[in-house]
Amino acid sequence: MKKNKNITTFDEHLEKRYGKIGTSKRDEFEVKSKTFMIGQMIREERKNLNLTQEQLAEKSGTKKSYISRIENGKSDIQLNTLFKIIEDGLGRTLSLTFA
Repeated sequence: MKKNKNITTFDEHLEKRYGKIGTSKRDEFEVKSKTFMIGQMIREERKNLNLTQEQLAEKSGTKKSYISRIENGKSDIQLNTLFKIIEDGLGRTLSLTFA
């Protein structure tokens, strides 16, 4: 099968745009993408529970604006706050795995 030279893989695209794994620019991208994914998971679960951002903030002891920033990947989140949002706010259990 002949490979089309104009097609790149996602990994090739990331390397071209952000550099090789281990470079500071790529590391920054990886952290931001994981922050965004966590925010999207929180948003999805909040919506599944029919909670507003304000209701989630009240239940977890944070502010609506902070929940909004997290859901939009615009804010770093401390681990203790993440536990409060997931466990107190969403009623779920958060577990961490090291791989």
